[in-house]
Amino acid sequence: MLLCDIGNTTYHFLDKDKKYKYALDSFDPNSIDDKVYYICVEPTLKETLKQLDNWIDISQYIDINKYYSTMGIDRIVACEAIEEGVIIDAGSAITVDLVKDGVFKGGFIYPGTRAMRDTYKNISSALDYEFNYDLDTSKLPKNSTDAISYGYLKLLYSEVNSYNIPVILTGGDADLLKKLFTDAEVNEDLIFDGMKKLIETTA
Repeated sequence: MLLCDIGNTTYHFLDKDKKYKYALDSFDPNSIDDKVYYICVEPTLKETLKQLDNWIDISQYIDINKYYSTMGIDRIVACEAIEEGVIIDAGSAITVDLVKDGVFKGGFIYPGTRAMRDTYKNISSALDYEFNYDLDTSKLPKNSTDAISYGYLKLLYSEVNSYNIPVILTGGDADLLKKLFTDAEVNEDLIFDGMKKLIETTA
């Protein structure tokens, strides 16, 4: 089974246990003859792929009424992968989605690490620090690095932990947030897991 998660810059493939990527602007989907199950966040490319019979859009298998109309397909498919938990997808933005008893309960979007660091840096060069993910969130900071880290991370930490259900981390900065959410599971293949589940149960 060939799966493909198409983002804004890459085709991310899973072929059995093998994962690989191609740049969006240099890969020709016509070069693949096998059946490909995919999700795509890029509207123009999605229209192109509709013309290829061997590329199958997994979004057709989803009851979209369980979600809201502008929610990204990558977030939706990640939610479809689990029965219960808080999913934190830590990429250029951090998305947080709550699923209980297999039902999406809502979520929110938080600035990613790079975006938030740039925000502080743009306020003043004196605020240009790396975040401390080993921060002790039970104490108010007494130095600038931790003060900036606390302002960014404490709200996220407190909100997520208030749900009292398992936390699943995915995305490029998942390992950084694992330092903060020490009991969380890291699953870099969460979207692919959701895709497999949708194919097995509905295709």
